[in-house]
Amino acid sequence: MTETEALAAFAALSQETRLQVVRLLVRAGPGGMPAGAIGEALGGASSSRMSFHLAQLEQAGLVRSRREGRSIIYSAVYPTLSGLVSFLMRDCCNGHPEVCAPVVAALSCTCEPEDADA
Repeated sequence: MTETEALAAFAALSQETRLQVVRLLVRAGPGGMPAGAIGEALGGASSSRMSFHLAQLEQAGLVRSRREGRSIIYSAVYPTLSGLVSFLMRDCCNGHPEVCAPVVAALSCTCEPEDADA
């Protein structure tokens, strides 16, 4: 990731609604969510407001959209998000990997599968 790409991503994420959208889409997984469901999950945001924010995120390369029938589905672009974290951490260790160990541990997925009997 270049510095210009990182700046565009950080600029897009520096707004509360857009940061909430990205976090929501990361949790939603690769399948993503319909635009209307994103708006509902964020407290009933209007479709025009959501369209604006989703367009900003898409322009920054943080989300992508696809059409499924009459719906537009948005999903997080995991390689871009990973690239952004890597951009920040690329030179952190300066030859001392133990410095980055807590960050790597924090990024490890601690999700547990849902109990099928629940």
